[in-house]
Amino acid sequence: MTLVVTAFEWKQYDDSLIDLSGKNINTFEEMLEVPPTEQPPPPPPQIQQPQIIEVPDEEEIEEEIEVKFDVEVTEETKVQEIVIQAEAPKEETDEIFTIVEDPAEPIGGYPAFYKYVQDKMKYPAQARRMGIEGKVFVEFVINKDGSISDVRSVKGIGAGCDEEAVRVVESAPKWKAPKQRGKPVKQRMVLPITFRLG
Repeated sequence: MTLVVTAFEWKQYDDSLIDLSGKNINTFEEMLEVPPTEQPPPPPPQIQQPQIIEVPDEEEIEEEIEVKFDVEVTEETKVQEIVIQAEAPKEETDEIFTIVEDPAEPIGGYPAFYKYVQDKMKYPAQARRMGIEGKVFVEFVINKDGSISDVRSVKGIGAGCDEEAVRVVESAPKWKAPKQRGKPVKQRMVLPITFRLG
């Protein structure tokens, strides 16, 4: 077996030298240097100045306005009063903002709110049995008075985790109301809640 492998791997070289003296080694032609051509920049466009024509302002225009009434006005003529009704004030729309000048924040700050969520959260038994972990994104609206409404799970992991996250956010205390131009408004928020088995 060794002989077969050696026979296939055996290499033999010819000891004769290659003669390069008769061949033209420099096959590259001389490169001509071409000086770079510079084109002068185009002349700036000519701006024509408008001609100012002076107009004499000495002519007086006389206007006579004639008013003709087709109705005779006497002492017995009654004139109806014209009542102009003021425009009804526009009702404020309950527009829900995502970004506001003075955003909503939990009373006591975010660390206190996160602690509240952590204390009130109960890991669902079904998710615990199935070993489900992940993030639930809960969307909610902070109203003009700071109360929380329209709580729903935007993206969840199932097995009761979505419902538990919604329950905890719905029961959360009031927030500091968001303001836009100094007036309280509604603001939409999204809160990620992580469920992790420990």
